[in-house]
Amino acid sequence: AFPSWHFHDFMFIFYIDAYTINCTGFDLYGVDPNAFQSVFDRKAFRPVINFRVPTLVNISFTLSAILDVDAQIQLMTSFLWVNMVWDNPFISWNPEECGGLTEISVAAKNLWLPDLFIIEFMDVDTTPTSLYAYVHSSGRINYDKPMKVTSICNLDIFYFPFDQQNCTLTFSSFLYTVDHLLLGMEKEVWEITDNSRDIIRTQGEWELLGINKATPKLIMGSSLYDQIMFHVTIRRRPRLYVINLLLPSGFLIAIDALSFFLPVESGNRAPFKMTLLLGYTVFLLMMNDLLPASGTPLISVYFALCLSLMVVSLLEAIFLTYLLNLVTTQPPPMPPWLHSLLLHYLRATDRCNKRSQKEPRGSGPNLIHLPGLMEPVVMATWVPGSSEAKLNGDPGSTRAPLEQEAQGRLTANMWGKFIVILDKLLFWLYLLFMVSSLTTVIILWNT
Repeated sequence: AFPSWHFHDFMFIFYIDAYTINCTGFDLYGVDPNAFQSVFDRKAFRPVINFRVPTLVNISFTLSAILDVDAQIQLMTSFLWVNMVWDNPFISWNPEECGGLTEISVAAKNLWLPDLFIIEFMDVDTTPTSLYAYVHSSGRINYDKPMKVTSICNLDIFYFPFDQQNCTLTFSSFLYTVDHLLLGMEKEVWEITDNSRDIIRTQGEWELLGINKATPKLIMGSSLYDQIMFHVTIRRRPRLYVINLLLPSGFLIAIDALSFFLPVESGNRAPFKMTLLLGYTVFLLMMNDLLPASGTPLISVYFALCLSLMVVSLLEAIFLTYLLNLVTTQPPPMPPWLHSLLLHYLRATDRCNKRSQKEPRGSGPNLIHLPGLMEPVVMATWVPGSSEAKLNGDPGSTRAPLEQEAQGRLTANMWGKFIVILDKLLFWLYLLFMVSSLTTVIILWNT
């Protein structure tokens, strides 16, 4: 009996001889189209001798540019150079017979091409059709395909402009299942990442951080498809947004904090804060085009926080101005608990500062100066002299009005001190809240 292995070897040698291309004269007269005509006639069929054997297609790509990332409609537009390599057993020739010719370029329309596509692709494929493929003497075909890919990507803009995104590019066959086509890697993932990073290093708003690979199977009903999934991690370059958004906003909020040093009794603080608030609102309207149109990024929370701080600061200035006007025109009586608390605070401040306030001696009145509020106030402890009483005829006739006036000025004086202390307290509370809030936002951005 004829051994089976001899039969297979014979059939293999027969296939090799049957599909070997006669390349004699290619080095002298150029490629003869008739030599490849049998191959071109088979382009409608998958190039295998045994249809039960799947075709292995090795793929790789180079991410040459990230053209746009649209957060509103969740799309990433990129430019890829896709490389596909597979074997065609119907093409082979002996390089020694044609002057050492090892590969030639053939129009891609004359060859069978794998129907690979990107699952996340969301646009019309505008790849040019007049492409060429390199055919090796062993039958290996190398086909490069440039693609402008608009792919769907789940974008998280919460950390804008310090955000990074993870978009997916999944290569799969549209028609062939795992029984007919398998996918492999032509290059390692680190090579794809390094080549892509070198090309797009200085281009555009985004930079490439890394590319990872996964090979899950795609199940569609009873069919199983092979696929390779690439996770592309990109990060936004935030310099434009820091210069145009964050720094101006930070300067305006700093100026608003410094406006607390304007004397409240001058009446200029509230108009200044109102002008500053109006300018900040105009700034937000002008910079609105740079912000994402969808979602609620952290930078929007930051702007809302700055705007709220300015509004609170303006309300504080209005309240103090109203209170100051009320005190200087018709001071209400100070509640006993507030009067006692204010005295305790003043005494504690004096002890901390180690100052001893010396009261002037003599027959003149005790003076208390309200800083910027009014003229020196006469304390109620001053008793007018006898000579003034004689001029009025009755000593008791002037004592009561003067004491009442002194008491009113003393109340106004205490209210003035209270306004100054309240202004300092609100300033420190404002400053504490501003620093803590901005620190929280910065920590969230860093995480």
